[in-house]
Amino acid sequence: MTAHDFTDRTAVVTGAASGIGAAVTARLLAAGAQVVGIDRDGDGLSALATTLGPHAARLRTAIADVTDDEQLGSVIAEAFEVQGRIDAGFLVAGGARNAPLDALTRADWEYTISTSLTSVFLGTRHLATVMGDRGGAIVAVASLNARMPMSTGAAYATAKAGVEMFTRNAALELAPAGIRVNAVLPGLIDTPLVTAITDDPARRRAFTDRIPLGEVGAADQVAGPCLYLASDDAAYITGASLLVDGGWSTAGYPDLRTI
Repeated sequence: MTAHDFTDRTAVVTGAASGIGAAVTARLLAAGAQVVGIDRDGDGLSALATTLGPHAARLRTAIADVTDDEQLGSVIAEAFEVQGRIDAGFLVAGGARNAPLDALTRADWEYTISTSLTSVFLGTRHLATVMGDRGGAIVAVASLNARMPMSTGAAYATAKAGVEMFTRNAALELAPAGIRVNAVLPGLIDTPLVTAITDDPARRRAFTDRIPLGEVGAADQVAGPCLYLASDDAAYITGASLLVDGGWSTAGYPDLRTI
């Protein structure tokens, strides 16, 4: 069940095929929304649809590279044309190629910045264009690493810090159009992107020992706060960042070079 009603509303979700994006998509559909799920993983989108039961009838999917300005703009414009409106956008897609700073290549850096930061810029710009003066809500998924550095994660932490500041700047500029822009900063969440940590008992324990709530988060535990920030209950919230990390930000980061 969901606490928020999105009946008769249309939402766009990037990175919808798995992890937090899939959880956001499922929550939106359960809340009555029409959803356009975007991902470069077509098989993943198809697999997601099979898990949604009757809600799948309100899901449209589109295969696109969120770092490609033309592709992303085209699928968002098509979604608006087909649905007649876009009320909310959830910019979840991201990725990283982590390495120690002395081994981090320019290609790794540019891939990480592109997938985790530039994609949010492009998504926000295209969503704002179709939302126009009707208003709407945009929620970008950043990371606790927006505020907490991580050994081997210079590019990722920099990208996510950029997402947090970009959402604040976008909130300022888009407020006159009635478009709210906020960020969610997850901690360690059980998704395919972090299986190298969650599937290794020693690594997992090194993290959970530092998380006051004592456990790895679930994707659905991030999806709920995302929907809140796009809901009517958050109508007076814009330019905000919501930590969803089990209290981890109070405890610091393990040294990944030693585990």
